[in-house]
Amino acid sequence: MLFNSLIFPIFLILSFGIYWFLVNRNLRLQNAFLLVASYIFYGWWDWRFLGLIFFSSVVDYVVGLRLSQTEKQNSRKILLIISLITNLGILGFFKYFNFFIDSFADVIRMLGMNPNIPALHIILPVGISFYTFQTLSYTIDIYRKKIEPTKDVVAFFAFVSFFPQLVAGPIERASALLPQFLVKRKFEIDKARDGLRQMLWGYLKKIVIADNLASHIDVIFTNYQTLDGITLYIGVFFFALQIYCDFSGYSDIAIGTARLFGFSLMRNFAYPYFSRDIAEFWRRWHISLSSWFRDYVYIPLGGSYVGRWRRTFNIIVTFTVSGLWHGANWTFVIWGLVNGLYYIPIMLRDKQKRFSKTIAENSFFPSLSDFFSLILTFHLALLAWVFFRASSLTHAFNYIGHMFQVPYQGLDYSPYYQNILFSVLLLVAEWFQRKKQHGLQIEELPVFLRWGIYYGIILVILLFGNFGSQQFIYFQF
Repeated sequence: MLFNSLIFPIFLILSFGIYWFLVNRNLRLQNAFLLVASYIFYGWWDWRFLGLIFFSSVVDYVVGLRLSQTEKQNSRKILLIISLITNLGILGFFKYFNFFIDSFADVIRMLGMNPNIPALHIILPVGISFYTFQTLSYTIDIYRKKIEPTKDVVAFFAFVSFFPQLVAGPIERASALLPQFLVKRKFEIDKARDGLRQMLWGYLKKIVIADNLASHIDVIFTNYQTLDGITLYIGVFFFALQIYCDFSGYSDIAIGTARLFGFSLMRNFAYPYFSRDIAEFWRRWHISLSSWFRDYVYIPLGGSYVGRWRRTFNIIVTFTVSGLWHGANWTFVIWGLVNGLYYIPIMLRDKQKRFSKTIAENSFFPSLSDFFSLILTFHLALLAWVFFRASSLTHAFNYIGHMFQVPYQGLDYSPYYQNILFSVLLLVAEWFQRKKQHGLQIEELPVFLRWGIYYGIILVILLFGNFGSQQFIYFQF
């Protein structure tokens, strides 16, 4: 089920009413209802894949309990390996089987042979990368003795499948989200109001910005050979805004929806395009995934507590694997590698946390140094986004080549004016709100001004929104 589909508001209203008015007296019943609602939400897309999330939940629930029942290190390692093989095996088959088969066939062809290796027609289950990482963190943290397993099977299954963040995050840790299923929730009107505001901001970003940019981006990236450098720059600029508004918009709706049900989800985006270097960018972009790779890949490899060359290796591996997580295509691998290469000079100078505070924290305008750092970082991200959006490495390199080589040709740029205006207005609004959790955290404003902004955004959505129920970009990951 899509957040931007017509069925979702009906589903949300019914779920909200049943949750707070019919099953609110019994915690276990509330969790059972959330579990059923989450399975309906997920199964609306394709009920056949409910078996995968159920099987993954069973494995990690049992492994978690068994880990707490033994102190034998060999037995604990075997249990952890069972969880890793099960979860990564399922993920690897559905997401990467054809990718590795095709890559192997390409290598064979380079050696002069002509292999006849059939590919399987595999449908990628929505959200499998997200809930796989969420359950893996549960068993890994139990193995590390950072958390205790839960014996409440209903609460655990609801934690794994919690519908607001099931298919595109945030990727929650069991230590933060699971305890919220184990205590009685109370309806808090202030939390619900803020949740609705954040949902509205998310819908603005998704329906008005991201979905309207999509058609222009498709045309530009498909016909790049016939366009000039300015148009190609507009194309990648639009994509940078599209993927941000699409994904952060989903996160805003997910976090806001969770608040309606009494849950707090972690922040997933913190205005990343206002970053002054790539290290700050990755602390602000897809925070739940970045921190996951830090804690479960980078640090186990040795993190920063090793020599210079090993640190470099750890960074490259972490970013490359992160790129591969995003999709079974070499373009994503190179995108991750490029970001890793950006990061290395910062790491080698121990400047990872040089910019730990919000830009222009005590003033409205940034310093000249911060401004140029912001512009440089944004354009480094733009260059990397070409690989993320391109259909192949050849497509990406040719696009970049044309962007820097094809001169201004006097093409008609007027079709882009409206979307450029909306994109700039969004960035300006988020600059004003850069110290807040989301763009509509405006409760300090006078009531008439607040409601004027709410109704204004609703009007903009109704007038300019793309209501084609376009899928969220990160559903494919």
